[in-house]
Amino acid sequence: MSRIPSKLIPVVILVGAVGLGGCASKSYVREQIAPVSQRVDALETRLQETDNTAKSALAEAQAASGQAQQNGQRLDQINGRVDGVEQRLQAAEQRGKRPRH
Repeated sequence: MSRIPSKLIPVVILVGAVGLGGCASKSYVREQIAPVSQRVDALETRLQETDNTAKSALAEAQAASGQAQQNGQRLDQINGRVDGVEQRLQAAEQRGKRPRH
C-alpha cells in the first residue's frame, strides 16, 4: 500500500470534520425553515387578498365604463332629438308661424 504524505493528513482530517459537522438533522432543518415558511404563507395570504381586491376593483371599473358608454349613447340620442326640435322651431319661425305652447 502507499503511504499518505504527512502534510496531507491534516487536510484530510479537516475536510472530514467539516463534512461531518455540516450534516444537519431533519428536525433542525425544520426548525430553521419554520419561520421562513410561516412568513411565506402569510405573504401568500396577503397576495391572494390583494389579488381578490384588484379583481373586484377591475370588475367595478369595467361595469362603470359600460354604464358610462350607455349614458353617452343616451345623451347622443337626446342631443339628436333636441337638434330636431330646434330645427323645427327655426323652420316654423322662418315661415312666420309661431310654435304652439
